[in-house]
Order: sequence, then structure tokens, then C-alpha cells
Amino acid sequence: MDTTTPWTPVRWAGNGPVRLAYDRFTEGADGEPLLLVIGLGVSRRWWPDGLCRALAARGFAVARYDQRDAGESTHLPRESAGGPIGALLRRREQPYTAEDMTDDAVAVLDALGWGSAHLFGASLGGAVAQRTAVRHPGRVRTLTSVSAVPGDAAGLAALRYVRLRTLVRLARVKHPDTPEGDVAAGVEVARILASPGRPFDEAAARELITGLADPGVRDTTAQGGQIGARWRGPAIDTIAVPTLVLHGADDPLIKPSAGRRVAARVPGARLALLPGMGHDLPEDVWDDIAARVRHLADQRRTPA
Repeated sequence: MDTTTPWTPVRWAGNGPVRLAYDRFTEGADGEPLLLVIGLGVSRRWWPDGLCRALAARGFAVARYDQRDAGESTHLPRESAGGPIGALLRRREQPYTAEDMTDDAVAVLDALGWGSAHLFGASLGGAVAQRTAVRHPGRVRTLTSVSAVPGDAAGLAALRYVRLRTLVRLARVKHPDTPEGDVAAGVEVARILASPGRPFDEAAARELITGLADPGVRDTTAQGGQIGARWRGPAIDTIAVPTLVLHGADDPLIKPSAGRRVAARVPGARLALLPGMGHDLPEDVWDDIAARVRHLADQRRTPA
């Protein structure tokens, strides 16, 4: 095992022809299963190790995976999807559905040997986690949805929660198709998504992103495939597991009204608007978030 990283070597789960890359945090491996579901287009390596360490310290065994069309997982044919803005505005057929993406999460649980797990999803990952709780309720112990729109909203219904000015800024991020371009794009995206109310630490962001080697921030075609995947399942009102909705009070991309709407519609859900947090997970909220997820998990203890 590579002793320079707190993560196991990459492993693979399968959902039909799609291979899904995943790994596990080595600390807290005997804890309660918790699966992280990452956001639009980027790799699992964007999850902060510090947040994972805080979750492990609260009694969770943490795993993360790359969604299809991201990271090391299978990328679908390029000609089948447009960019994210077009995918929201047009009803173009995509190479997969939102149901397929929930089945990916369950395939990872199967590969991990987890009969059920706590789900923690951020941004698009929050919507995927919500949908997984709807489609596979027996596999989900609790749900934490962070900075996400309602999982059953699509097209213009989802767009109402998005700050269009920020979406346009993200669409205009253009850098060369090189490792240096990936880093520059990542830093620019991190700056755009950070809270406007706090100084942006460019040096820290550059150091982090240099180690990611992730072109996902530039891959608008893959992003379009993910965001354009249509959900045809039941409404999120049918979610029946303990649910926590977190949202940055200063989120520059997804309006806090999205979090309020999710919490209002999921029976018994708790809402927390986190001051000073943008569309990111800054260090000063890690312990608070981990404590909230622990409290949520204590509401339901289910054998694996």
C-alpha cells in the first residue's frame, strides 16, 4: 500500500459495461459504511482528506468513487452529449439515465461488500444521493445532501435554483488540454465556487489541484452527459431515511433556496445553512459537518 496517501489503491465496481473506480479511506476502516458521491464532472480526489479524516474520527468507514464520465471511471461516447448549459435547456437524449447513475452507486456498495451505507453527496452528487435513496431505499441508512438541487428537478425546473451568471463564468473557463491547463482550470473553478465573503487562498488551491491531475473541470461534454441524464423515477417526497440538507449560505452557484426546497419536501429532513461556505467544503466546516452527520447516523443504526 502507498504510505504517502490515506487511501487504498484504486479498485473497480461494474454496472453493465461501465467500470467505476473507487477507493477507501484507511483510517476508521471498521466504522459504519459511508459513501461519498462527488459532484459534476470531477474525480473523487476532490474530496478533502481533512473532511474524510473528520468523518472517520466520528466512527465512519469512508469510501469514494468516480461517477461515470469522470475520473478513472468509464467515459461514454463523446458524440452523445452536449455541454452542461445545453443539457439543462434541451431534452436531448443522453447515453444514460439518472437511474443508471443511482445504480452505479449501488454497484460500488456491492463491490465494497456493504449491504447498506450512509450516503453523503455534494452538488450533483447530492442529487444522485437523493435519487439513490428513492430508487434503492433499502441500501441507504441516512442521506446527507450538500449544495444540491432537488433530485427530481430537471431542465428549467432545476435551472431556477442556479445562478446563471456563475454558470456562464464556469462555461467560459478555457485552458489548454495539458496538465498545466488542467491545474489552471481547476484553480479558476475553485475561485469561482468559493465563498465571495472570504479571501481565496490561491497558493493552497494550486497545491491541492496540482496533485489531482483531473481534466474533469474542462470536460464540458462529460459534464453535459451527467447533468443531462433524465430522472423518471418517483419524487423526493418519498425518501424515508433520516436526511440532512446542508447548504452554503454564500453559495455562488446553487441558491440556498434549493436546499430549503429539498428540506421542505423530504419528510423529517433537517436543514442547516452554513455561514461563510460557498459551493465548496472549506476546512473550517469539516468538524461541524462530521458532527452533524454523526448525529444524523445516530438516529438510525442498521446492521450491515
